[in-house]
Amino acid sequence: MNKTALVTGASNGIGLEFAKILAANKYDLVLIARNKLKLDELKEYLYLTYGVQVYVIACDLSKPGTCGYVYEQIKRNDLDIDVLINNAGIGDWGFFVDSNLDKQKQMLQLNIMALTDLARLLLPGMIKRRQGRVLNVASTAAFQPGPLMAVYFATKSYVLSFSSALSQELMGTGVSITCLCPGPTATGFQRSTFPKEVRLSRAPILSDPREVAQYGYKAMLRGQTVAVPGFLNKLMAFNVHFLPQSITLPLVRFMQAAV
Repeated sequence: MNKTALVTGASNGIGLEFAKILAANKYDLVLIARNKLKLDELKEYLYLTYGVQVYVIACDLSKPGTCGYVYEQIKRNDLDIDVLINNAGIGDWGFFVDSNLDKQKQMLQLNIMALTDLARLLLPGMIKRRQGRVLNVASTAAFQPGPLMAVYFATKSYVLSFSSALSQELMGTGVSITCLCPGPTATGFQRSTFPKEVRLSRAPILSDPREVAQYGYKAMLRGQTVAVPGFLNKLMAFNVHFLPQSITLPLVRFMQAAV
């Protein structure tokens, strides 16, 4: 029997690539995103291409209580989740004092609470079976505060801290936790979050989502706790521990400011 993987934010970007990679490796899938049409199209493609079973749950994880609904659907279909890919997330750009508070709360709910809820709901089953893998998608934003994206950077710092702590707690259980921290990547997130005049949106080189997902998948199989794809991203994540915030904060603000 195939193992089963659950992927959030599966309709596009890195989540979509994770779904394809997992299907190619003969995982049955539970795919979660808001867009049911895209999920249904992906379900058909993955079944026809790889012959795996795909369950679609179209829902909005930024709404409180939705993870409980997802868990009920998993149990109703008598599924054991062997791999959890917490990929769904949103961002927002601009000064915090000018931001839409409802959107900030939505970001906290999706980037932090949904990720935490799904881990809490699915980890006990993995531990009982003494096998399982969780991959939480953070960002290189996790390694320092981010002026002009204050809440988003803070949510990704949570994901990194949470994942690292769980990795230690779960030693010896047969379950591993991996935190994937990609840099700027050519996805819908990049296009929808940043105005065109922002320096970061004009980065000459954006990571390929397929390569990011493949890197994360391999790191997850190794049980690697923190995975940072790309030499420059690794360099930035490493150096931030040695540079004072008097340097890093203005630099981050410069990169995220409008030209």
